[in-house]
Amino acid sequence: MDVSHSNEFGTKTKADDSFVTLADLASHNYIVSQLQMTWPELKVISEEDEESKMYRNDIDRFWLIDPLDGTKEFLNGSDEFTVNIALIDHSKAILGFVYAPALDLLYWGGPGLGAYRIKNGIEETIHVNFNEFNAARVVVSRSHLNENTQLFIDRLGSVNLLHSGSSLKFCRIAEGEADIYPRLAPTCEWDTAAAHAILDGAGGIVVDMNANSLSYGKLNVINPSFVAASSMRMIEDFL
Repeated sequence: MDVSHSNEFGTKTKADDSFVTLADLASHNYIVSQLQMTWPELKVISEEDEESKMYRNDIDRFWLIDPLDGTKEFLNGSDEFTVNIALIDHSKAILGFVYAPALDLLYWGGPGLGAYRIKNGIEETIHVNFNEFNAARVVVSRSHLNENTQLFIDRLGSVNLLHSGSSLKFCRIAEGEADIYPRLAPTCEWDTAAAHAILDGAGGIVVDMNANSLSYGKLNVINPSFVAASSMRMIEDFL
């Protein structure tokens, strides 16, 4: 937030043509130091640490973080950027934290743990809302709505589109404000893991186009196309 308020972003372009700012790096350094101090036995895999990524498929349990998810939103002055922290165990996201610092909005949860939110200083349990008989509330990216994703949305019939940034798209489903988030475009494991765990804890699902749950610590850091939803019943006819 100090970087955001200063308007001195220090933006650079990485090898994959994505952006990194001073805020990404400051967030990375702080989170890694705190996790390593508290859980020294666990490796921390971060988007902003190329060396750490070599260990992803060699260990069973590790932290997977995106220090600033939604860098485009951050650079454009939007409040919808997040910090994502996930605990991975045997390829599954078992605990996740998503924090939107500009909104002071925190989500956390995991499979078997439930899902929770602190909004306006109030802690609440959250859960999906199965919206079977009304037009599907489809949450879409502000920055990455591509042709294949639009074709999937068109197959859903009558829909209400909700635009959102970063991993907050998953959280909208987890708190019952949206039904489906299709993403038929490349994402990386750190983009989805934390919010995947939260949505799972809230009763939802995140599956690839073969109806398999997304897994983490793969040889390839890129996720397959996927759909996040409040229920498999919402999407089983479209996979």
